[in-house]
Amino acid sequence: MQNSATPTHCPYCALQCGMNLTPAPDGTVEVSERADFPVNRGTLCGKGRTAPAVLSSRVRLTSPLVRSGGTLVPAGWDEALDRIAEALSRTRAEHGPDACGVFGGGGLTNEKAYTLGKFARVVLGTSQIDYNGRFCMSSAAAGGMKAFGLDRGLPFPLEDIPKSGCVILVGSNLAETMPPALRFFTELRENGGTLIVIDPRRTKTAEQADLHLMPRPGTDLALALGLLHLVVAEGLVDEEYVRERTAGWEEARAAAMAHWPEYVERITGVPVPQLRETVRLFCEPESAMVLTARGPEQQSKGTDTVSAWINLCLATGRAGRPLSGYGCLTGQGNGQGGREHGQKADQLPGYRKLDDPAARAHVAEVWGVDPDSLPGPGRSAYELLDALGTDIKSLLLMGSNPVVSAPHAAHIEERIKSLDFLAVCDVVLSETAALADVVLPVTQWAEETGTTTNLEGRVLLRRQAITPPDGIRSDLEVMHELADRLGVEKGFPTDPEEVFEELRRASAGGPADYSGITYRRLAEENGVFWPCPTEDTVVHPGTPRLFLDRFATPDGLARFVPVSHRAIAEEPDEEYPVLLTTGRVVAQYQSGAQTRRVDELNAAAPGPFVELHPRLAERLGAAEGDPVAVVSRRGRAVAPARITLGIRPDTVFMPFHWYGEGRANTLTNPALDPTSRMPEFKACAVRVEAVER
Repeated sequence: MQNSATPTHCPYCALQCGMNLTPAPDGTVEVSERADFPVNRGTLCGKGRTAPAVLSSRVRLTSPLVRSGGTLVPAGWDEALDRIAEALSRTRAEHGPDACGVFGGGGLTNEKAYTLGKFARVVLGTSQIDYNGRFCMSSAAAGGMKAFGLDRGLPFPLEDIPKSGCVILVGSNLAETMPPALRFFTELRENGGTLIVIDPRRTKTAEQADLHLMPRPGTDLALALGLLHLVVAEGLVDEEYVRERTAGWEEARAAAMAHWPEYVERITGVPVPQLRETVRLFCEPESAMVLTARGPEQQSKGTDTVSAWINLCLATGRAGRPLSGYGCLTGQGNGQGGREHGQKADQLPGYRKLDDPAARAHVAEVWGVDPDSLPGPGRSAYELLDALGTDIKSLLLMGSNPVVSAPHAAHIEERIKSLDFLAVCDVVLSETAALADVVLPVTQWAEETGTTTNLEGRVLLRRQAITPPDGIRSDLEVMHELADRLGVEKGFPTDPEEVFEELRRASAGGPADYSGITYRRLAEENGVFWPCPTEDTVVHPGTPRLFLDRFATPDGLARFVPVSHRAIAEEPDEEYPVLLTTGRVVAQYQSGAQTRRVDELNAAAPGPFVELHPRLAERLGAAEGDPVAVVSRRGRAVAPARITLGIRPDTVFMPFHWYGEGRANTLTNPALDPTSRMPEFKACAVRVEAVER
């Protein structure tokens, strides 16, 4: 164990806040301020401050577990690894390589994500790999690729936000999901800029806004199109910019003009005067931004919705210019890097496309394999989980808890139970790990070195601060040992820097080019923005701001994408008259597998709840704290009522961090976006019932 402070980064959200870790004499780890990191300047939320609590042997796994007689019991590493290798070998022999599935996570380091993708395709030969980041920003990624030819969450650093003239924040409650980021928006207003928040709830973020629009869940597409209609009608299109830097305007314009303000008001519930005020505030200043998050993206039309917001930016000349543009607020800690390097079903390292012959040839050469041996694209995350027990017989899962986090979660839990074999690598015994045949305890953030890529596209170095407990191995060691047992003795190093050096070569020349980034540079420069194609810092210091000269399309022009409003997959009806939307609370994170094991965080957010308007509560005869049931076509969840004027009367909200009878994802709709394959987490039809206790 080291004795001095180690500069590193938080294990949770995509801000990847800087912090210092110092081992204490009693075996605990102390967190202290790291003011030199520009994203958080030393500030941390409660999750970051308490992150070392999960390092405790009281809450984390300390030994491999194997199933014996229906119960998970401690076992040695050789026995556990042998069981996994034998099961995967048997599945491949009996059913073919695609009967082996691999499911990753947006919290894995770049080195782990890269190796997991390589392991699936080289060792198992399976196409069936995806990750929970598909549930994060895949719609924004698809929209960004269509418009700009490149997907990076934010095309500019967070420090640009306070200098802009106006920011429209769509479907993000960052005051709770990433609290240290709120200061950028506070500074925006202090500098004279305007913050517009679009959310069906009056969240803590919305309370900071100059203007808050409360659309009906699932209508963000119509809202964006209505704003673009007004931009055209009021003569606010930047005609010179559109002519010189874009293509496809006429088709997008025609589609938007079908969405006149009164029509949009009927769909969204947002009054026409608020629509007009939004356009005025957005178009008056010299610079402006639109930032989206899961609200508009986690829909069965999420890609089209993102395209509509990008169209608004393009029509007003707000993309590829200083202090302006469209960006996505990535959620998971390495949601950006996690999909760039191969654990997404259709991608190879460097954000290369798996069905591109040149991309396959480049990566195959780095890996030392025949390009024809690489499988093609596989199923997306939900489709992969839905195929468990039928087409997919065995699953290797790392860093994810789909029993809580997947839509239609009760169904996915049954699919997982129907597997012939499940192996899970995790830090804690999550609800999904509890169903496994073998559970491997692996190192976590403070116990290992590796890189992540935050929401700005800034590649960061997480440094090892403490020695892991005896009996714990890293995910890289696990994949090395499994590859060896499965007949691939080389190509799976256990040293993260060695893996990163290979990742650099594999990404070279790709859209997400990391080839100029080294551990030394990351340590010296406080992170490097990709793309960065050379180590020479004078020639190429990295790319904090994208698209200022040209977009990443063949002709350098941004593309308008014509889109039109359509309904969500499941509109309310007589039987299910209310809309459910879901999200996070400040004291918990994602499926809660780690944060629910921290006493301080549980004290702040001990369990699920149902947020509903007083009018709905009155109809139910429900008082504050009374149990209420929320019922969808997929199941029933029960939690205490939280009555507030800060939500639409036709909408209820549930946080999704918990398992059991209050599991919000029991209810959610797995209807998929046709492009991104994102499930429709954010809007489904439900009814609410009082519960007798």
